[in-house]
Amino acid sequence: MRDIQWRHTLAAIILTASGCMAVSPARAQTDAPPAIQQADPPANPAVTSPPDAYSGLASTHFDAIAASIAQIGSQDTAQAHDTLKALAAHHLFAGTDGHALYIHDGDDWRDARTGAPASPDPDQVHPVRVNNRVRSALAEVQAGQALVTGTPAQRLAAASRLAEHPDPSLLPLVDHALDTPHDTGLDAALKRAKAAIMLSPGAPASTPATLLTAVDSLRSQGGLTSRAVLARFASDDAAPVQARDAARHAMVSIDRREKIWALGQQAFYGLSLGSVLLLVAMGLAITFGVMGVINMAHGELVMLGAYTTYLVQKGLLAVAPGLSGFTLVLAAPTAFLVCAAIGILIERSLIRFLYGRPLETLLATWGLSLIIQQAVRSVFGSTNVAVSTPGWLSGAFQLGGMTITMNRLVIMLFAAAVMVALMLVLRRTALGLEMRAVTQNRRMATLMGIRTARVDALTFALGSGVAGLAGVAVSQIDNVSPNLGQGYIIDSFLVVVFGGVGNLWGTLAAAMTLGIGGKTLEPLLGAVSGKILLLVLVILFIQRCPRGMFPLRGRGVES
Repeated sequence: MRDIQWRHTLAAIILTASGCMAVSPARAQTDAPPAIQQADPPANPAVTSPPDAYSGLASTHFDAIAASIAQIGSQDTAQAHDTLKALAAHHLFAGTDGHALYIHDGDDWRDARTGAPASPDPDQVHPVRVNNRVRSALAEVQAGQALVTGTPAQRLAAASRLAEHPDPSLLPLVDHALDTPHDTGLDAALKRAKAAIMLSPGAPASTPATLLTAVDSLRSQGGLTSRAVLARFASDDAAPVQARDAARHAMVSIDRREKIWALGQQAFYGLSLGSVLLLVAMGLAITFGVMGVINMAHGELVMLGAYTTYLVQKGLLAVAPGLSGFTLVLAAPTAFLVCAAIGILIERSLIRFLYGRPLETLLATWGLSLIIQQAVRSVFGSTNVAVSTPGWLSGAFQLGGMTITMNRLVIMLFAAAVMVALMLVLRRTALGLEMRAVTQNRRMATLMGIRTARVDALTFALGSGVAGLAGVAVSQIDNVSPNLGQGYIIDSFLVVVFGGVGNLWGTLAAAMTLGIGGKTLEPLLGAVSGKILLLVLVILFIQRCPRGMFPLRGRGVES
């Protein structure tokens, strides 16, 4: 009997031991006595604290930092905004324990998570690491926050950035921005950003109808950014077939529209170039048409107008720096008067002895142009001089798919104003009447008592003054150097001959034809080949119509 009890006791001990060995660690901890469960707290609770959205910022891996930025950006709290702002300003520091985060603001330290004052050991903290990946993630998150809390301009810039760099995690912020009151101009940018996010990789699953709506939104918005999003979506095999086909058709539509806008952009550049040629050629059309003088120094008068602008700007900055924005306003009449005076000096000292001998005037004025160039080199040096652009002439704005630069637009308006003023002088003043009379029939004008020598001097002065105005305009789009005029003299003669000698309307038509034609052929054939083809076409036209598109009428002219 005692032997049987011993066996039962031994079996119970074996079963108990085997049961203790098979129990899981979790079960063992649960079944452990209370004295064993209550272990001592760790020595450094910061190290063993559970990870939060801020933990990744203290990491040494850039991907972890970028992921943490995205998590913090989804929190609409003051501490989240302050932390990201400090990171952008390089004022966010991480502890060497891999957990603590501090904002360093001047001499003060604050805990990034709570905002409470802190006093870390400077030797135990280091700046949070930043690279392009982190900067991009930070910019996207800040753009998302600006959608709701920023000014109208900041919200528009943020929506545009999200459209270019869509982030699916910011879709709730975009929806929230669409639901909050906003300007009409911001609505299109927000819808474009939402459509780009919905079609980007990693976006929440959407129905085919919703994807089609997003595709149609990007197609109507157009632009290369929208096309890039559509191209990426069209190559996604996981997307619905119908939506991918719609994306491909939208890409074709955007390409067609971009080509049209590209032609419009080239036309704008052509009008800008034509305006410059018009300014340079108007003065030449007057002197060549009235006096029959082939003035090869006309380009140097344009160059002197540009240098006059430089001197006026330099003097104004030295005397009254606050008026630097009015440099061109003061330079335009100054350049006109300076070049007009130089024109009278050239006519009285050189040109008046060579009337009726066009070959001699060509050679003489060509030599004069070399003298003027060398004189400018001796005074100002052979390098370019800096003529700054006023603030109101800087920048550009979008007109559909075209970029309209302010300086070129103002030059176009300036050329139109100069031509209107010149037309009024020619048609509404006594000098203009005498000039037209001399142009049409010099001998008859002399017999009628018109002092042709005085008319010639004033005509040359007027043409030279207009060349000075052209120099003011050219100084804003070209390098101001002693060789400035050489780049415009041949084109200006071509404009005058092509349009009709002495006819301002012909000069306008020829300048715009050459400007737009040159810029249209340039992307198709190249700059040099396009200009050669345009020159050949002009020569063929002049062979058929030697007196240009708008020939002058008159007995003296036609004889």
